[in-house]
Amino acid sequence: MTPSPIVFLVDVDNTLLDNDRIQNDLKRHLEREFGAACRDRYWQILEQLFTELGYRDYLGALQRYRVAHPQDIHLLSMSSYLVDYPFANRLYPGSLDVLERLCSWGRTVILSDGDVVFQPRKIERSGIFEAVEGNVLIYIHKEEALDDIERRYPADLYVLVDDKLRILTTVKKAWGARVTTVFPRQGQYAHDRRIIAAYPPADLTVERIGDLRDYDLSALLMGQHTSPTIQKRI
Repeated sequence: MTPSPIVFLVDVDNTLLDNDRIQNDLKRHLEREFGAACRDRYWQILEQLFTELGYRDYLGALQRYRVAHPQDIHLLSMSSYLVDYPFANRLYPGSLDVLERLCSWGRTVILSDGDVVFQPRKIERSGIFEAVEGNVLIYIHKEEALDDIERRYPADLYVLVDDKLRILTTVKKAWGARVTTVFPRQGQYAHDRRIIAAYPPADLTVERIGDLRDYDLSALLMGQHTSPTIQKRI
């Protein structure tokens, strides 16, 4: 396959979608409908799975809760809440506009970690799937799947947009000058001082994903660390 001149790889949780707010909504719903003890137990299982899997498996945690508490059948209604959650309401401002802009410059691919049921549902119901014309990759550990990403979407140059400096650093080490890393400072990990101190800065840091609307392609690839007031648009 002939490589594309440029491919944009864009994360989902806390990059395009405010996943912290989704988690807070889930906690409130659990407490309101089932009580604080049930909420805390479910969240404990969810964090255990996160340690085991490397991503938060919301439906898997629900299944594990069911195995541990077979008589607590009322919690099964949580599956409907999760599947029918209005994810589009939790898009960061400008997220879909940014995707549209990136698509005008080159192939744009969603690159996410997650399970095989809930994560695709989240991407579809939020409008992200349609915005990138179905170009979606979901891995268990995406930073370990770089060979597969290159095989599926070969490119001369990549732009990776992700809220986790750990992942940006790992990909930068692997691809070097072939990738421009973009760090939107959104969500719990993006403001953790220990994490920020542990990794080098990305090529470009923006405070909000919507800020990328103010960049033209050349400014983005140059990795300017301060947002221009207005850049010439392509």
